[in-house]
Amino acid sequence: MTSFANARLVLPEEIREGGLTVENGVITQLEAADGHDCEGDLLMPGMIDLHTDNLERQAQPRSSARWPSRSALLIHDAQCVAAGITTVFDALCLGDIGFEKERNQTFHDGYRDLSEMQPSGALKAEHFLHLRCELPAAEMAAMLADVIGHPLVRLISIMDHSPGIGGQYKDAARYRRMRAAEGFGEDEIETMILELTASRQAYYHSNRDFVLARASAHGVPIASHDDHSETDILRNEADGISIAEFPVSLAAAREAKLRGMRVIAGAPNIVRGGSHSGNVAVMDLVRERLLDALASDYVPASMLEAAMSIATQGCMSLPGALALVTSGPADIARLHDRGRLVPGQRGDLVQLRMYEGFPVIRSVWREGVRIG
Repeated sequence: MTSFANARLVLPEEIREGGLTVENGVITQLEAADGHDCEGDLLMPGMIDLHTDNLERQAQPRSSARWPSRSALLIHDAQCVAAGITTVFDALCLGDIGFEKERNQTFHDGYRDLSEMQPSGALKAEHFLHLRCELPAAEMAAMLADVIGHPLVRLISIMDHSPGIGGQYKDAARYRRMRAAEGFGEDEIETMILELTASRQAYYHSNRDFVLARASAHGVPIASHDDHSETDILRNEADGISIAEFPVSLAAAREAKLRGMRVIAGAPNIVRGGSHSGNVAVMDLVRERLLDALASDYVPASMLEAAMSIATQGCMSLPGALALVTSGPADIARLHDRGRLVPGQRGDLVQLRMYEGFPVIRSVWREGVRIG
């Protein structure tokens, strides 16, 4: 049993002074208790990150430098816990579309390591897999077929990063600039675009149908990715997709919400004050009440900072803003045992205090056991 006292509890609808008790990993009561003295700090649920690319970044910290995969996973796990994230959806790409060519290896290594290390207790946070399926990639379907039945697979998203077509590269000129900045020559880039266009024509539609069918058969929630327009949303709705991840326009986010879809956006967009690629500002989604969850995307620490920024700017109450990184993602991922400080929920907890307007994490617990 672990007890907490002298805390400001972040409850679903209010902040309340008091304490709580965790027994056998589960919150049993909310009341003042002897035990760990929180010194008046906030005590909130552990955060749930539905989309982090951080494992990929640790596995390949430089384009020409590959890090040992298990070391990369342990570093990634530690960084997530230090950021207050107790449930991690590792977003790994399935399919090579001509850049970041070692991503398929990162997927295979990450899948193997998570499958072996999660049951062993070696990881501090609880990890699941978010499979990012690149629809124009020839090998994607076979990669998905190999892993779709694994219990770690809890979320799938479909992507199309074909230059001039969709995703972050709908603007083909921007794609050319990015590849040029990476050192590719003009002829190489044009060849790459032609090859990607041909690959999309050959595989996109069959791969989309395959992913939708497999996800449905295994009961895995499926999300769209980088929706640009109302048309994108309507097509996804017709295909049974109920989650819009990282919509790039206000129009797409509005249509998704109108259709009853859950909307996920990137926390770094808020921390940086806008998109790094010219997409919609996530604060605009917050102001229109279009957002259901924030994900860290590429910086684990961004989740808490973004949520606190929403609250301090007066866009939402503190419990409402923190719900975007706790109960909101829990509901999307169908994890009904966590995300709220109520009896019966898991004792995943984060103790934090504010320092000159900045949130500082002091301690982290998973199922009542301190992990950070």
